Amino acid sequence: MLSKIYGSAIFGIEATTITIEVHIDQGVGYHLVGLPDNAIRESNYRIAAALLNNGYRIPGKKITINMAPADLRKEGSAYDLPIALGILMASGKITGTSIGDYMIMGELSLDGSLQPITGALPIALKAKEEGFKGIILPVQNAEEAAVVDSIAVYGIHNITEVIDFFNENGALKQVVIDTHREFYHKLDHPEFDFSDVRGQETIKRCMEIAAAGGHNIILIGPPGSGKTMLAKRLPSILPPMSLQEALETTKIHSVAGRMSDKGLMTQRPFRNPHHTISDVALVGGGSYPQPGEISMAHNGVLFLDELPEFKRGVLEVMRQPLEDREVTISRARFTVTYPSSFMLVASMNPSPGGYFNDPAAPVATSQAEMQRYMGKISGPLLDRIDIHIEVSPVPFEKLSDDRKGESSIAIRERVSKAREIQSKRFQEISGIHYNAQMGSRQIRNYCTLKEESFQMLKSAMERLNLSARAYDRILKVSRTIADLEGNEMIQSTHISEAIQYRSLDREGWLG
Repeated sequence: MLSKIYGSAIFGIEATTITIEVHIDQGVGYHLVGLPDNAIRESNYRIAAALLNNGYRIPGKKITINMAPADLRKEGSAYDLPIALGILMASGKITGTSIGDYMIMGELSLDGSLQPITGALPIALKAKEEGFKGIILPVQNAEEAAVVDSIAVYGIHNITEVIDFFNENGALKQVVIDTHREFYHKLDHPEFDFSDVRGQETIKRCMEIAAAGGHNIILIGPPGSGKTMLAKRLPSILPPMSLQEALETTKIHSVAGRMSDKGLMTQRPFRNPHHTISDVALVGGGSYPQPGEISMAHNGVLFLDELPEFKRGVLEVMRQPLEDREVTISRARFTVTYPSSFMLVASMNPSPGGYFNDPAAPVATSQAEMQRYMGKISGPLLDRIDIHIEVSPVPFEKLSDDRKGESSIAIRERVSKAREIQSKRFQEISGIHYNAQMGSRQIRNYCTLKEESFQMLKSAMERLNLSARAYDRILKVSRTIADLEGNEMIQSTHISEAIQYRSLDREGWLG
């Protein structure tokens, strides 16, 4: 007898429907075909024990299981449940005819209980796209899948519940979530707020500009000056995620198995990898490709603390994702693409000892040592960072001041207004949504200068020995400053402020 059960495989962050065909015939044997990995080949042991502990047995006949399409590699233990149900249906233990209306996935424990799987959200989106009546998953994944409207989602604890459901001996409880209510309910109340920051008004202004234009930023300052504290608060002033952005971000974390029992991610992610991270862990990849830190930071912030301590090869692999806002991983048999549109926030000491040019420094650092330290960061990577800002330690008077600073919510309102201006400006241009994404053509069109502003920029370039790479970056940042003030034209004051944010381009830093 032949049965067909439907499951799903994840490639990148998208799901593909897999048909699991089970045929039982005279003879003895268990044959699993269709490019399964080791975890799937071992499923017969888990399935046999789970069925036995729930009053069923695998028939002692010749069982052939095909996972179609047979040319796509399948991996993971999430196929345990559909394979087990296929065997029961082919052996006549399940008599209902509605099983083909559902997409089914789940890992079996030996007692028949279900373990959570990865990729529940993209699987649910695929089931809806292909017109399935519902999706059956472990209960731990139900809320995540239920954010998809117009498809029934059932979370189950034990295989017996599913068997009884398809034999019409019991009912499953549908999991329903009001996606819009959950989404908008969780938008406010950031964990880290700028109101907790004492002093550093110039740096907070710089962070506001970076958030308003989506600019990458690097903070340069001695230990204890507050670089990490400021970086952690940047997501709190970014515009709230749209529902579409929340779904995109949740899909990536779902595929990576980082969702636990959360339904929908509503806060922008903040990723802070250690400087010992490998290039594969940063950009993604592996034998069975998984998203890396830059994709986990999609629609959020990637913070690289102590940037020169990262291996140079690790930093260099970020250059293409920073430019293209996605990372493509190629293997012999397939290619996957992960989105990676994030804000890069980096921090560093000005020298190996951390106190370069500080007369009170406990450790003196020579110019040559500082140059070697700064030389760990390549020019092409630095070229993709729009804002460089020096962070000074906060004086005692500021630290002891009990007055709270401006809240993140108030700053975010100004940032959101500036982003709305940019969205309208670029609404006819595909792939560009904010100022940091502008290319040379858009800079020429939207960053025109009056004679006074032009002469100021020219004078600064010559007087401060700014590099050629600084020119476009200054114009982009000036455009964002003008947007924050609601000005259509870039003024000389905007140029003057933007010039201050190019510390590393000045002679004496990188030579």
